[in-house]
Amino acid sequence: MDEQDINERHRARMQRKKEVVDQKIASARRDAGVLLVNTGNGKGKSSSAFGMAIRALGHGMKVGVVQFIKGAKPTGEELFLRRFPDEVSFHAMGEGYTWETQDRERDIAAAQRAWDKARGFLADASVGLVVLDELNIALKYRYLNVQQVIADLRARPPMQHVVVTGRAAPPELIEAADTVTEMQLVRHAFAAGIAAQPGVEW
Repeated sequence: MDEQDINERHRARMQRKKEVVDQKIASARRDAGVLLVNTGNGKGKSSSAFGMAIRALGHGMKVGVVQFIKGAKPTGEELFLRRFPDEVSFHAMGEGYTWETQDRERDIAAAQRAWDKARGFLADASVGLVVLDELNIALKYRYLNVQQVIADLRARPPMQHVVVTGRAAPPELIEAADTVTEMQLVRHAFAAGIAAQPGVEW
């Protein structure tokens, strides 16, 4: 098969693909706020959520951020997004990794305070995107009631988007979500003895 044949087959294949994609786009006519869940053992869950925050800012949306678990030290995303106080309300409300705190009652109290803050965002139609970073961990350890969390998420303004991150998203949250992405671990530098790097891990 010569180059001209390859090019013609490619053109025909892309034409068929365009027809399929155009049909799907034409059938997706409803506008609605979307609940997204980023979970799995691979890297990139929070990174994706904060990429969405930047995207939302680009569209002139206000962003509310609540970080569960995290908060013992500032992250790059916090340091950056705090430069936009009129557009981003950022709340790092955890006390550090659960294996560091080793105090379940304190972690529950911190998670509840964080959820109270999140509920404020979920009741505010002026907030276009809410990032609930590491909420899945708080749900995994039952620091919060998953049914109450889902009820609050469902009661939010109809055009508000929410992205939830963290490993081990509970099945109930996955079922309630519109979009679920599971990050799969293939390789991580930490396993080779490379320390967590600023700008990459935090």
